[in-house]
Amino acid sequence: MDLFDHALKQRMEREAPLAERMRPRTLEEVVGQEHLISPGKPLRRAIEADRLFSSIIFFGPPGTGKTTLARLIALYTKAHFESISAVLAGVAELRRVIYDAQERRKLYQQRTILFVDEVHRWNKAQQDALLPHVENGLITLIGATTGNPYFDVIAPLVSRSRIFEMKPLEDAQLVILLERAMKDEVHGYGLQKIALAEDAAAHLVRLAGGDARNLYNALELSVDSTPPDEDGQINITLEVVEDAVQHRSLIYDRDGDAHYDTISAFIKSVRGSDPDAALYWLAKMLVAGEDPRFILRRLIVLASEDIGLADPQGMVVASAAAQAFEYIGLPEGVYPIAEATLYLATAPKSNSAGGFFEARQLIEEEGAGPVPTHLMDGSRDKRGLGHGKGYQYPHSFDGHFTPQQYLPEALEGRHFYQPSDQGYEQEIIERLSAWRRQKEAWLEERRKGIKPTGGNG
Repeated sequence: MDLFDHALKQRMEREAPLAERMRPRTLEEVVGQEHLISPGKPLRRAIEADRLFSSIIFFGPPGTGKTTLARLIALYTKAHFESISAVLAGVAELRRVIYDAQERRKLYQQRTILFVDEVHRWNKAQQDALLPHVENGLITLIGATTGNPYFDVIAPLVSRSRIFEMKPLEDAQLVILLERAMKDEVHGYGLQKIALAEDAAAHLVRLAGGDARNLYNALELSVDSTPPDEDGQINITLEVVEDAVQHRSLIYDRDGDAHYDTISAFIKSVRGSDPDAALYWLAKMLVAGEDPRFILRRLIVLASEDIGLADPQGMVVASAAAQAFEYIGLPEGVYPIAEATLYLATAPKSNSAGGFFEARQLIEEEGAGPVPTHLMDGSRDKRGLGHGKGYQYPHSFDGHFTPQQYLPEALEGRHFYQPSDQGYEQEIIERLSAWRRQKEAWLEERRKGIKPTGGNG
């Protein structure tokens, strides 16, 4: 590198975005991902000992440190480190890397670690071109992807790699990064006179949504767009942050009243069959940075608690929305969430599944009754104790039904499930009413001492 190249490199480092300048330079500087790189963890030990021999794939949301960890591995390893982006590089670039790796191994016995950023952007043919060189150990792959590698990376590569999930940064961790940027005199704003208001800092953290890059970009934009006052100080207020990023703050704290009040309003709107209100509260939560998985979990509960068998597809739709969100993430992931919200809000309602709690309360208050002998498992004790003797196999009877005792003796005739007259449960009522009438007639015969025509008398 000549003097001109060195000067250019220094100037580019000075002029790089804040997010790039603040990128950790040691493992100790990394914030978050303690489950992977805290002292004593296998991945950290492998990095520090330069014993990273198997390929790895980092996956997780943007701004969680995938590229940072890959660059740190480059600093710790004696292997030759190559870095390419799947967005820009194709098979020709990959062939060049493989050729150089072969020459390096032959001449210097040096390993090659290849970091492929956004590896999911490569199509199957491009990933296939890398596979044999990973398989024979010429290349140690470090892949980074925001997608699910089990969907977006070919199975042979996944099976030859260790998968590490990167988690979104927590608010407390983002606060650490924010304070670090404000104090760092070399890479951050430590030498500048900047006053960051407390509510502005909190809003920056909320806007970040677990993404360190979002945090730094919003802070940098706020600083760059704010002229200093007469004393030369840049004052970053909540209004400045809102104007800079064009994103108004909402009164919403994930651990406070607004969080619980808003999700309550959302669930009650869906339960109350008001799709317009449901969409409104859904939008408020997502704009404020609520975890979409939290919303989806509540929708799945609602599908059973408030719709149940009135529309059994409600559970299917809610569960499918949760699975779809895991597959595509944000921002497109709002569509399955909104679809599930609308489906459940407009579905017929029933809380009949709540009959479970009536049964549980009875057991807690009175204890559980004994299992009737004919319902016991006859595969072990039928000959000696008569377990299972007298059981009537329903499929042997017309309509695949015959009345017999299923509850403990003292509870016969007790009903915990009361179907509503909504949706699919209308059909259930017809069948269940006919079965219960036969059962009541059977019980009446037993009470009168008449041998019942079916079941266990």
